[in-house]
Amino acid sequence: MKFGTDGVRGLANAEVGPELALRLGRAIVTVLAEEGHTRPAILIGRDPRWSGEMLEAALIAGVTSAGGDAITLGVIPTAAVAHLTATGDAAAGVMISASHNAMPDNGLKVFGGNGFKLSDEEEARLEELLEQGSDRYPTGVAVGRSRQDASGVSRYVSSVVAEADVDLDGLHLVVDGANGAAASIAPMVYRQLGAKVTVLGGVPDPERINDGVGSTHPDVVCNAVLEHGADVGITHDGDADRVLAAAADGTEVDGDAILAILARDAREEGALRNDAVATTVMTNLGFHQAMDRLGIGVVTTQVGDRYVLEAMREQDLVLGGEQSGHLIQLDRCTTGDGLRSAVRLLRAMRRADASLADLASIMQRLPQVLVNVPDVAKERLDESAAVAAVVAAVEEDLGADGRVLVRPSGTEPLVRVMVEAPTEEAAQGAAERIASTVRDDLGTA
Repeated sequence: MKFGTDGVRGLANAEVGPELALRLGRAIVTVLAEEGHTRPAILIGRDPRWSGEMLEAALIAGVTSAGGDAITLGVIPTAAVAHLTATGDAAAGVMISASHNAMPDNGLKVFGGNGFKLSDEEEARLEELLEQGSDRYPTGVAVGRSRQDASGVSRYVSSVVAEADVDLDGLHLVVDGANGAAASIAPMVYRQLGAKVTVLGGVPDPERINDGVGSTHPDVVCNAVLEHGADVGITHDGDADRVLAAAADGTEVDGDAILAILARDAREEGALRNDAVATTVMTNLGFHQAMDRLGIGVVTTQVGDRYVLEAMREQDLVLGGEQSGHLIQLDRCTTGDGLRSAVRLLRAMRRADASLADLASIMQRLPQVLVNVPDVAKERLDESAAVAAVVAAVEEDLGADGRVLVRPSGTEPLVRVMVEAPTEEAAQGAAERIASTVRDDLGTA
């Protein structure tokens, strides 16, 4: 299996099974041995879904059979694995999670010893070893060991709270933990900072992770904010690398708006390095217009937080992210961290002494429609003359008042069609026009 934009992901025990996890564990240790590591320690975290236990056991077997030590962290957010890897003695970290995907899926994300996700070249070497196998079979005392680290969660929570620099006393939050990795951890962080917290999806549930809750269902927290009369709603996904928000009036505040708020706040503090942010081609045109008004540059990348991160490191930027709420603060962490992003958003509110709705008015969204076209041969998208023609026609119709993006998903077997236009009706009609051509021309996968 090839790595996608966020590691390996698919249907657990079918596309992502114990055999793959075992081979990956062996491959990671083999690569580290090639780099000069002797008996490397690998941190392993997971979200609560049932299949995580199976994959964890197989990953431990792979790591230890190749001569590495496996240190399990239990149920913990993805960003915590990255943070603990970067700040400890581990040579690598692995998170077992399918992020925002439904419970039957699972996945594997690998971090280097510096806490960053692997480069394309590093992933290519792992893929090579996954296909051909590793010849590392140590015996005797050279065989690796496994142990649990029960302090990982508390150390991660302490790090988030210690750097928060904000008092949330008097603020009422509704927090949706998606029944995932941060279901109990996120409320703990916000309460330690002084907030009153009403919890949704607050049990790490192996069966109901992301099921009608979390960042893929933002309407849940929006409605709950109104029901409970809260000041702000915060919603995470299954592994808590994302955050979306809701204002007190129940309106959704997506990743684009959060990034715009954080960019302006950082600029006012003199903390926005090079006066620019990084984001993807999916970011709403309204975000670009807002940044232009503020004199903040925008570096645009292909979809995927790894590409945002690469651009940030290349351009020496500290802030970037995606519309999905996957935000990266390189002055705080090495990967998307939904808890740190939420805390920084709440801090921006306190600094401005303003409501979230007021802050979110920094940008005006153009109506944006996203149509997912499943069961098509997405690998043939670039070769389709028919799709290219209809996209060109729609772009000519929209002119400077909108834009079109058609791309294969990096994590799912489908093609995504995104259209922005002056009206919802125009965007929907154009998106369906393109999606119909994609279905007709690319057929059944």
